Amino acid sequence: MSQRAAFITGANGAIGQALCSAFCNAGWRVIASDQGKYALFDVDVYIPIDLEQLCCNETYQNEVFAGLREELHNSVLHVLINNAAVQIIAPVEQLSANDWHSTLDVNLIAPFLLIKAFLPELKKANGSVINIASIHAQLSKPHFAAYAASKAALVGMTRSLAVELGRYIRVNAISPAAIATPMLEAGFEGNQQGFTELASCHPSGCVGTTKDVAKAALYLAEAEGGFLNGTVISLDGGIASRLHDPV
Repeated sequence: MSQRAAFITGANGAIGQALCSAFCNAGWRVIASDQGKYALFDVDVYIPIDLEQLCCNETYQNEVFAGLREELHNSVLHVLINNAAVQIIAPVEQLSANDWHSTLDVNLIAPFLLIKAFLPELKKANGSVINIASIHAQLSKPHFAAYAASKAALVGMTRSLAVELGRYIRVNAISPAAIATPMLEAGFEGNQQGFTELASCHPSGCVGTTKDVAKAALYLAEAEGGFLNGTVISLDGGIASRLHDPV
């Protein structure tokens, strides 16, 4: 019996590492990618991929797709997880066209190209796509214009492809709110009160963990049948349901 394979982008980040670990521990063959030359953890296969280059260089694109197919060997691609993302935080006055191109290439166009390229394999496996979106697709704040727009588009694409491809594969997304990654925690270094206030903004009273994201992805990937399709899981501690009007 062929081993189930998962292809996960953005694998060297905190959420990416949690995703890879969860799928490896569940018996999946994990093919991981990021833009660095080497994986920062143990994984079945690691392939360095520059997603911006993938979007603008057809020769590079074909080489990447051929290399990925070669690495599948006797395994079957059951899930593609589009986790890689660019987050450029800047006021409108400082956002350049290149910032927008970079953000949209990595966060939206590269996921589409990967889905399109590996649709035959995913169809054969009755597999699924999981797009890691963000609460910024729904609720945002100043200086996140490019990132929020890209994640809103990713959610829209998720639902559109679920409608178009739902007879063959499932397409779902996860929209996390604040997740306790090293990057987030570094932003509150020396400011424990600020971190506590951030946690208290969530009705859950805490921020999420990378394991929360990984568990949600594993659930979506291993769901039986085809009915769990076009779903966007709001992994947000209830914050998207909360009003912040003065008491």
